[in-house]
Amino acid sequence: MVLINPNSSTATTAMMTAIARRTLGPALPVRGVTVARGPRMLTDPEALRAAAPEVLAAGLRATAGGDCAALLVAAFGDPGLTALRAATTGAGASGVHGLAGASGAYGATGTPASGIREVGIPTSGTPTSGTLTSGAPTSGIPVVGIGEAALLEAAAGGTPFGIATTTPLLADAIHARVNALGLADRYTGLRLTAGVPERLSADPELLLDRLERAVRACAERDGARAVVIGGGPLGEAAEALHARCAVRVVAPIPAACRAITRLLTDRRTGGPTVR
Repeated sequence: MVLINPNSSTATTAMMTAIARRTLGPALPVRGVTVARGPRMLTDPEALRAAAPEVLAAGLRATAGGDCAALLVAAFGDPGLTALRAATTGAGASGVHGLAGASGAYGATGTPASGIREVGIPTSGTPTSGTLTSGAPTSGIPVVGIGEAALLEAAAGGTPFGIATTTPLLADAIHARVNALGLADRYTGLRLTAGVPERLSADPELLLDRLERAVRACAERDGARAVVIGGGPLGEAAEALHARCAVRVVAPIPAACRAITRLLTDRRTGGPTVR
């Protein structure tokens, strides 16, 4: 499996690749690749849009040798996901393999929508109804985004879920992504950490503390029974939060690895591809 980091930080690539290797074990080797250009963090919609063609190019390079079993797009906005699926599998733009539009990234706005909260600032929102969708490809290789995989896993069985993350400029886009996946009826809202995302990422202990507060707010104030950690670079913190929080924490990189494992298993056995 090839893990594509849509930001330009090689240290983040190494960290996320290590998490994927721990999740998958020796049965499926993992190679991490970093996009050729872009910011070190994707913190706003424009950065996600700019990352989409870089992800597509990296994915096509990874599959050119013929030895790539699956692709994992390791940014919560899933930039380039739909285009990469279309290029490698021929999948269309509907179903779980094409729900985010042509770029596969979040929407273009950056102002908070209903259902989105900063920790300690309660608001209310009325979720809309929706259902999980299906549509895995029948040919080519699996292409999975960590945002899509984590949201679908958290919401499975009708579970009320929230999202905790560090990027306020992506708040509106995250809310739109939940709606696009048909999960609004079980979405309890978004909790944002206080502080500048880049500064939090530079201080792992502070990042963990702020994310823990956000996770607890999702559970205790909003009623979430599962909380998605919204970001690939937050992967180590997401793992640490399992032991610190009573609510189920869904870490996006392991969730995507589990989705890939299921797709590969179904392909070998001829089993169902609906998630």
